[in-house]
Amino acid sequence: MVTVAPKRLTLQVATIAQDTTAIRSLDWDRDRFDIEFGLQNGTTYNSYLIRGDRTALVDTSHAKFRHLYLDCLQQNVDPRTIDYLVISHTEPDHSGLVRDVLALAPQAIVVGTKVALQFLSDLIHQPFTQKVVKNGDQIDLGQGHILHFINAPNLHWPDTMMTFDHGTQTLFTCDIFGMHYCSDATFDDNLGAIAADYRFYYDCLMGPNARSVLSAMKRMEELPPPQTVANGHGPLLRHHVTQLLGNYRTWSQAQTKGETTALVCYMADYGFSDRLSQAIAKGITKTGIAVEMIDLKSTDLQELREAVETASGLVLCTPATSHEAAKTAIGTTLAAASGKQVIGLYEPYGGEDESIDLLANRFQDLGLATAFPPIRVREQPSEQIYQLCEEAGTDLGQRLSRKQQIEQMKSLDAGLDKAMGRLSGGLYILTAAKGETRSAMLASWVAQASFKPLGITVAVAKDRAIESFMHVGDRFVLNVLGADSYQPLMQHFLKRFPPGADRFAGIRTRPSSFGAPILGDALSYVECEVASRMETGDHWLIYAIALDGKVSRPDVLTATHHRKVGNHY
Repeated sequence: MVTVAPKRLTLQVATIAQDTTAIRSLDWDRDRFDIEFGLQNGTTYNSYLIRGDRTALVDTSHAKFRHLYLDCLQQNVDPRTIDYLVISHTEPDHSGLVRDVLALAPQAIVVGTKVALQFLSDLIHQPFTQKVVKNGDQIDLGQGHILHFINAPNLHWPDTMMTFDHGTQTLFTCDIFGMHYCSDATFDDNLGAIAADYRFYYDCLMGPNARSVLSAMKRMEELPPPQTVANGHGPLLRHHVTQLLGNYRTWSQAQTKGETTALVCYMADYGFSDRLSQAIAKGITKTGIAVEMIDLKSTDLQELREAVETASGLVLCTPATSHEAAKTAIGTTLAAASGKQVIGLYEPYGGEDESIDLLANRFQDLGLATAFPPIRVREQPSEQIYQLCEEAGTDLGQRLSRKQQIEQMKSLDAGLDKAMGRLSGGLYILTAAKGETRSAMLASWVAQASFKPLGITVAVAKDRAIESFMHVGDRFVLNVLGADSYQPLMQHFLKRFPPGADRFAGIRTRPSSFGAPILGDALSYVECEVASRMETGDHWLIYAIALDGKVSRPDVLTATHHRKVGNHY
């Protein structure tokens, strides 16, 4: 019998400002976030108490912390004195204990956006006293603690808001400006330790909503600069606030600078729609195409029509048969769509999904080209389904960005182009695996980078599927191709694989020590672990430490690759 060690769950209580206490639920061993995003350093769920003449609790915690959190809360405040329960966002990792808190504090007024309170009613199935707040509304707790609410929809649910305490200049942001990083450090003391996780979190959750990020940050400009950012995940921001918030602005501006956009529609809190749409949107943003996300359940129909008319690509989920607002939104989308656009469809697996084939036929009748085959979800999504969604989004984005790429290639100086083309490289196949999902890529931009420790660099285009497998802490195999036998492998991995396809079908492989495929016909292989990543324009430069390796044919030379131009492979 195998004994599974219990997951480490601890709490940290810290004073972060005058009359302000953080209750941080530390989930040390969590290695996945809603399946699709692998975590290297666990995560936290942060909750906050603000005491003036009246008391406010900002967010709760994950249900797995029920006893730990409720005991801790009662040690730090008499629940009967909590006047307000501020709900930044109703996703269960932040609102999983709302019902329990209200059982201890039935007098508390629940504060949130209109959408948040609607979602919360469906979540806890009991009446509660509530107060809807809009952007710019305030609540005075006394003692200088004036709470100012900032609407931040789609970050990354449609119900999200931030709260600014004028008394301490603390900004409570829930998912925004957070990271999945668990440590005893309350604040961002060590920027180097958290930088990779901060960027990874942005890329996965906020990058697909870059337009909404910029809108929310514009609303923040009406307030004094925050001294502390009290986020919902990871260490709070205090020592590097200006830099880390500036990163969000820079990254989001880069994501939205293109004229070509894709509209991704979902149904919040229905099936797995929000997670599936996020994975598709992440794949699109990897190609440099700007994304706009809209919730079919709560969207304004005029705004939806305008978004559809200006988008080059559309991604829609099948609506619930019982949800009239979402079905009406689909009708508006059909009325506004045109034959110049491309379309992709997915099922949210919510139990009442309309037929995806009927919806596909309606768009086909309008002349829209299919960007990727319909994504049919018939059970709880696995890692493979989320990877398929990301690859489908990348296919759509690559299709939309093709014209831009051609224009960029034509704009490069011919002399420089030819000079860069004389840089030669070897031929390699990168292979990686996470759980049951595997990926591979033909590479030539590989070089040894250090002796102690033995390390390599490899450049990976941002829109490559394997990019998601090569974050700090991930492992991959560098398969070196031999000059005597490289062509079959090169031709195989140069093929364009449809989303979710098995890239290793018909290829002889064996597993590495961590599950990534080692190619049986490779000249040699090196097992590597990613140590750092650097953004270099349209590529990520990966620095990895060599862990193990072997040469199968010592007398054979490495295959080499020569190009004539430097502006494409």
